[in-house]
Amino acid sequence: MNDLHLMHEAVKLAHLAGQAILPFWRADVAVTNKADDSPVTAADLAAHRVIADGLQALAPHIPVLSEEDCDIPLAERARWQRWWLVDPLDGTKEFIAGSEEFTVNIALIERGEVVFGVVAMPTNGRCYFGGRALGAWRVQGGEAAQPIKVRSAPPAGERFTVVASRRHTSPAQEALLAGLGNAVGELELANIGSSLKFCLLAEGSADCYPRLAPTSQWDTAAAQGVLEGAGGEVIGLDGQAFRYPARESLLNEFFLALPKAAGWRQGLVELAGAIKG
Repeated sequence: MNDLHLMHEAVKLAHLAGQAILPFWRADVAVTNKADDSPVTAADLAAHRVIADGLQALAPHIPVLSEEDCDIPLAERARWQRWWLVDPLDGTKEFIAGSEEFTVNIALIERGEVVFGVVAMPTNGRCYFGGRALGAWRVQGGEAAQPIKVRSAPPAGERFTVVASRRHTSPAQEALLAGLGNAVGELELANIGSSLKFCLLAEGSADCYPRLAPTSQWDTAAAQGVLEGAGGEVIGLDGQAFRYPARESLLNEFFLALPKAAGWRQGLVELAGAIKG
């Protein structure tokens, strides 16, 4: 079974998971807190079960690491060559607040690198999917999938658009934005939840997504696959490719998401390195 086929099957599973989520949306769903104090709902768990069962049926030889089933010893994970990295409901806080900005994330990882990712929005049927060697697409409803790609610069007359999180920032990130504004001109800030931040870059609606605040591996991998397929990249503050190695902590390092051919790339990396200290 080749990667392109696996990707299209993962798209189907993401839509099914979205259908499992929707009955709980805006329905006063009960919220409990996990050990790390992050919220979880019945919707998260229902989506997890759909995806876990579906992936097991699709490719029983590929293990699954899901936010809702991540208590897997490092000794076991370190032996994996290929694995699924899943967030059944990314943006649980947005979901609880009644926002539409939550997604289903499914990524296939091989030796720490993203093969492809799927990011689906249950509320409107929109789905982004792609991988570095496969390309990237956006589809909505019954429409045909449309290829997407990053933009090299803002259209004439538009400002440089930086994607930010409504809920997470830091003094370092604010300093980075100030320095970036000095380099490229006045910034337009686009605030959006969950993995959709990467997807705005992938479809050419924004220019940069710096993240100098915490995330987990399942928050980013699927959307990184979409962005890479669209001609973008995700790098660490050292300028190196952003990877998902097996390690004890499932928290990510800080990162920068941007078009791969951006002329301002090196300046941003130097700025981030200076801020990181």
